[in-house]
Order: sequence, then C-alpha cells, then structure tokens
Amino acid sequence: MKKENISDAVIRRLPRYYRQLTELCGRGVVRISSHSLGQEMNITASQIRQDFSCFGEFGQQGYGYNVEELRTEIGHILGVDKDHHLIMIGVGNLGRALLQNFRFSQTGFTVDAAFDVAPSVIGTVVNGVSIYSMDTLEEYIRSHNIDVVVLTIPQAVAQETASRLIQLGIHGFWNFTNVELSSPNPDVKFENIHFADSLLTLSYRIANR
Repeated sequence: MKKENISDAVIRRLPRYYRQLTELCGRGVVRISSHSLGQEMNITASQIRQDFSCFGEFGQQGYGYNVEELRTEIGHILGVDKDHHLIMIGVGNLGRALLQNFRFSQTGFTVDAAFDVAPSVIGTVVNGVSIYSMDTLEEYIRSHNIDVVVLTIPQAVAQETASRLIQLGIHGFWNFTNVELSSPNPDVKFENIHFADSLLTLSYRIANR
C-alpha cells in the first residue's frame, strides 16, 4: 500500500529506476536482485528496498525482481500509462527542438498542439504538431482536456502566462523559462527546469574532484 508524504528525493529516483529497468529489458535481463540493480545505478540495495516499500511489496525473497513486471509497476506509479495530454507554448529554438527530438510518447504524454505569437511560425507543423496563434489559446483549452503545459517562452511573460493558464484550469507545468514559477493553489504543480543548475553542479564536481 502506498505511504503518505513520500519524499521528493524518492519521487525523483523513480524515473531513474524506470529508465534503468527499460534498459535492462532491452538487454534481455529477466530478473535482478536489489544488490545487482544497485550496482547498475550506484545506489545501495537498502535504499532501493526502502524506496520501493513506499509503494508496496515488489519482488520475492531469494528471487529478486522480475524486471518487466517491476518496470510496469513503476511506470504505473509514474503515470506512464495515463496518456496525459499537453500543449506547448513558445516554439522558438528550444520549443522546436523539444517537439522534434523529445519522445513525449515514451513518458506517457501526447502533444496535442503548440502556440506562438510569431506570424512566421503560426500555421506551420513541427513533427506532426500544429502551431496555433496565442489568440486562440483560451478557446482551445476550454474545448480540450489538457493536463500539462510546456512553457518555452521569455522570462518576462512567464509568470503572467502561467497565471493565465491556471485560471483556465491547467494544473501541471513543465517550465523551461528559467523563472521559478509558483501558485498559491497547492493543486498546481510546477517542474521548473534550470539548465544552469545542472551545469553548475558539474562545475562543482570538476572543481572538487
């Protein structure tokens, strides 16, 4: 049974488990122990067992984990099988690169549409996704069931745009604006992506190796 108040650290390890198990499936591995999985991921076996215990009982004593079954279970916990629907706002260099190269479907998301203000972009199609004018955003959201909005827009309009979308009922944001977005509504969830944070983390590790 799932425990309440699961830590953010555990939640952030789940995609790593899912990715590793997907790789193991691709290599034809049928079963694996927590010790072997830990060696693959540089995580202790006890940490793995503790993380999994937050969501129920996985594996069998003396057998370990069935890789495909565990991957399916973790995928279900992550919502990969929910078929979430998203739209993108901002189809500049970053937005276009995400549409062209990121495999949204492998993480359980369908990209329904994208929106921009540039006349040269509006009316075009990127990797099968139609680009619409921001003037039609409200009408589109009201007539479609959208779970998540990807924001790849300038910082100056980031919070204003997010607030506008929250008023339209959007509760999930994948935010690439480099602004820490927020909302007083606890049901609204932000995943704020800061590329510089990752690079600075690498800088620290290199400087202190």
